Amino acid sequence: MNSGSPMRPMAIVSGGSRGLGFETARGLAASGYDLALIAKDPARLNSAREQLLSEFSTSQPGLNITTHVADLENQEITRKVAEEITASLPTPQVMVLAHGVMSEKMSKTLRTTDAEWNRVMAINLDSVFTLVNVIAPAMADARNGRLVIYSACLGRMSGPGNAGGLAPYRISKAGVNALVRNLAHETGLGARGFYVDAICPNHSRTDMGGPDAPRSAEEGAETAIWLATADISERGTDQVTGLLWEDRKIVPF
Repeated sequence: MNSGSPMRPMAIVSGGSRGLGFETARGLAASGYDLALIAKDPARLNSAREQLLSEFSTSQPGLNITTHVADLENQEITRKVAEEITASLPTPQVMVLAHGVMSEKMSKTLRTTDAEWNRVMAINLDSVFTLVNVIAPAMADARNGRLVIYSACLGRMSGPGNAGGLAPYRISKAGVNALVRNLAHETGLGARGFYVDAICPNHSRTDMGGPDAPRSAEEGAETAIWLATADISERGTDQVTGLLWEDRKIVPF
């Protein structure tokens, strides 16, 4: 496996074969990052890699993209793939976790099944923890890292938040928000050069969001790319990390 281009920073993107993850990867490639894409379907991963290499063959010569197949519902596999990435690639400056699943429409707390609860929690929360637990320590030690995790406004404890229905999804995203806030405080709220944030992409036209969603996947990914690449000064002068962002603005957890 190619160890990456020595002059280009590395970015890891989960869910990178389609939807919000693919658009995030595209934005990071345009910003000069080599990529490590994680997803379940090897054919889609390879197609995404080839599409990005073709698109940026002129503007980003030397772009290196590796692909890593992982069923993120399986925590053991997720940890193994994450360990292989850390062993074979440079320490990333950026990691964006864009994978996720929606729960069944009728999955209210008193009606959902163990299988559905466990499936959604495993993909939306447990795998997030595992990827962060394995990969992020080196990013924090390097004092030059940005971790961005796709959450959802349905995971907020304010506003529409946990107001009923889609219980596994809402609660898994509330867990993501709690992980982001806790990890940001554990690592010094950016004082050590490591920034941790969640984003709400809003309802976007992806396989999950459906074809009638009001915004494109590119629009949904824009804030994640901004958090990953823009100068920290653009975030303002108060607390600048450990937050939930929507359209480049802070929204309450």
